[in-house]
Amino acid sequence: MVMAERVVPPRVVAAERLAFEAGFTKSCLPEVGRLLGLTAASKPRGVIAESGTGSGVGTAWLHSGLGAGARLVTVERDEVLARRAAEVFADDDRVSVLAGDWLLLERHAPFDVFFCDGGGKRDDPERVVELLAPGGLLVLDDFTPSPHWPPRFEGVVDELRLFYLTHPALDATEVLTTSTTSVVVAARRL
Repeated sequence: MVMAERVVPPRVVAAERLAFEAGFTKSCLPEVGRLLGLTAASKPRGVIAESGTGSGVGTAWLHSGLGAGARLVTVERDEVLARRAAEVFADDDRVSVLAGDWLLLERHAPFDVFFCDGGGKRDDPERVVELLAPGGLLVLDDFTPSPHWPPRFEGVVDELRLFYLTHPALDATEVLTTSTTSVVVAARRL
């Protein structure tokens, strides 16, 4: 049996090239990207958001699952990165790339999917939860798997991860993306 290769969407390739050219090294992993595409696809008419555009790799993965009736808004505080990432999506009016603070996203809320990879995740987690629509999905990456409960990082309780995993408005779980990385995926209760 011949196994088909997993195709990487062309916009992801373009955004990865942009990251390389800009020396940007914090793009999401392909394993996280595929999850992002899936979450966007689950909300075909939804409002999809991302905090922390970077060079647009995560944005491109979200875009890969974007329904015809959906829209995607992403924000990046580095104006040069934001401008270059916007070029990757210039031909799709469903996508808006904003330059500035993550709070610019508020005017587009509530979100059916929110990939919170930049501002908000650590500095205002309660506000992140408030920006989700009922039934909205939240994806948070860049965690290190922990076999302990409560989860630990570098020997101490990971308060941030614990906040999201136990928040009363969320149903949340941690998903292993590689042997050394994990994401928290949560749904806002109805």
